[in-house]
Amino acid sequence: MNVDKWISDIIASRERCTVPIMTHPGIEMIGATVKDAVQSGEKHAQAINELSKKYPSKAATVIMDLTVEAEAFGCSIAFPENDMPHILGSLVDSESIEGLQIPSLSAGRVPEYILANKMAAEVITDKPVFAGAIGPFSLAGRLYGMSEIMVACYLEPDAIALLLDKCSRFIEDYCTELKRTGCSGVIIAEPAAGLLSNEDCLQFSSVYIKNIIDKVQDDSFMVVLHNCGNTGQCTDAMISTGAKAYHFGNAISMPEVLKQCPADTLVMGNINPVGVLRMMSPEEIEKEVTSLLEQTAEFPNFVLSTGCDVPPCVPEENIQAYYNALSAFNRRI
Repeated sequence: MNVDKWISDIIASRERCTVPIMTHPGIEMIGATVKDAVQSGEKHAQAINELSKKYPSKAATVIMDLTVEAEAFGCSIAFPENDMPHILGSLVDSESIEGLQIPSLSAGRVPEYILANKMAAEVITDKPVFAGAIGPFSLAGRLYGMSEIMVACYLEPDAIALLLDKCSRFIEDYCTELKRTGCSGVIIAEPAAGLLSNEDCLQFSSVYIKNIIDKVQDDSFMVVLHNCGNTGQCTDAMISTGAKAYHFGNAISMPEVLKQCPADTLVMGNINPVGVLRMMSPEEIEKEVTSLLEQTAEFPNFVLSTGCDVPPCVPEENIQAYYNALSAFNRRI
């Protein structure tokens, strides 16, 4: 698929489209658990396919699992039945970074995620399939400890630079392989960079992401840079990466961030997946979605999305309300 044409067609269209980051409802649709899907590429792909058939999303997305790459490096992971995996403790400190080995793509659950993307891309041919990967600073924080890395960035910047280099080299290898599966792009999730100032985000995140983008992004494969931690202070650093699309969380004003982003890139966000989609009534959800669509109506590069991954146990009627609001808005325009 030519992703440049896909992007330009979206921008040229009067109608709005949506790309929610949403897989968990598909897991529930096939009667599987979260643990099943994050450990089985086949189950994961089945969930993505079922969702793609049911809802008119402009692209299909995989689970935003920010433990896959950390597990490949050697982190211990806990696997709840019906919640996302989480990391148990840190893996390295400043003294052990030098000896940290960059893993192969056969480590941990990486092969299952590669399989999930390959199977989804083979079956879903009417829209792009977007893979997922963690960003280098977020991965480094999971290996080193988030609180610890925030301090070490200032006290031991050379050690953190070495760790970031190793993380980004692995992510580049992973994204290159994800491109080979037939996916049309990857959502790089870099939420931890939202804790940084714009200058620090440039130094500790964006330069590494730009290098990855320069290696893998072309007219057949795009990078969507996701930073749900950004409240507006590091948008310029995100834009400096040269991604074809930027994805924002519910902590930011979409009309304001749309003014900053290039008009020829897609800007996605930012319905709260928990506070709105999971907790509100269908009527309230329709009002929230309609309000966001109205606020962003002057920006043709806006794509309606969730602010982050849709969690488990969102009622089906709530998801339908999200799509109903979009359909009603498009009928009016």
